[in-house]
Amino acid sequence: MYTIAALYHFSRFDDPAAMKAPLEAVCANAGTTGSLLLAREGINGTIAGSRAGIDKVIAYVKSLPGCADLIWKESGSDHPPFARMKVKLKKEIVTMGQPDVDPLAKVGHYVEPQDWNELISAPDVAVIDTRNDYEVAIGTFEGAVDPETTTFREFPEWWEKNKDRFHNKRIAMFCTGGIRCEKSTNFLMGQGLDEVYHLQGGILKYLEEVPQDQSLWNGDCFVFDERVSVGHGLVEGPHQLCRACRRPILPEDKQRAEYEEGVSCHQCIDEHTEADRERFRERQKQIALAKARGEVHMGAHR
Repeated sequence: MYTIAALYHFSRFDDPAAMKAPLEAVCANAGTTGSLLLAREGINGTIAGSRAGIDKVIAYVKSLPGCADLIWKESGSDHPPFARMKVKLKKEIVTMGQPDVDPLAKVGHYVEPQDWNELISAPDVAVIDTRNDYEVAIGTFEGAVDPETTTFREFPEWWEKNKDRFHNKRIAMFCTGGIRCEKSTNFLMGQGLDEVYHLQGGILKYLEEVPQDQSLWNGDCFVFDERVSVGHGLVEGPHQLCRACRRPILPEDKQRAEYEEGVSCHQCIDEHTEADRERFRERQKQIALAKARGEVHMGAHR
């Protein structure tokens, strides 16, 4: 059994580049796989490994400047969620492209999972899903507004165009683990809104703590690892991943004419040229050859 730890923490790192190699060394020593992002605003990512390995990395992250009160979420998987370990330097740990947004200054009101249903059922509350369109497509909360954004960077523009829809409404926002809401609630407060709320711990914490028979969640929650989706109790969902576009697909989608493993699915068939598809076919061929040798090709879990 692999332990999976999803974490983020906003802090002020003066020199993220100097932190990269030591963090990589700790992860290598602990035998973890996954991805961690470092930026001046903090750390974000998901890692997997043994119980002891996860504990080592978490202890190290908590020793970083301003990270002593790190909160992380854990789940499990019977198969490796990641192929390798990556530590990357980024401008932002979740990209919004708004230089004035600062979650360390202020964020919206946190709402615990057990209190979320009451809030979003109130008639004066507008519920907004801050995730990308392909995430929303496989599951969301009842009555939630889907901004239909393809990246989080598009959210501020969407809000500017749609803000009049939410006049005299309290705003409740949610995302997978909470990090996007840290920025989106700060952004809305910077726009002059005070009644802004967000789900503490995100969808993952809600699915972990709220019984299914009391839940207002419909569908599955997309996760950025090889499980692809999880449902109530964080049980692995039915979705798989199109390796061409990284969107979730169901097993029956593989029977569609547009599907070719590693090359296309019904969602991306018109998004790539034939030259792209030939390149994807070659990559898929190399992945298959590596698998036959008992190796993991670098492009297998990109």
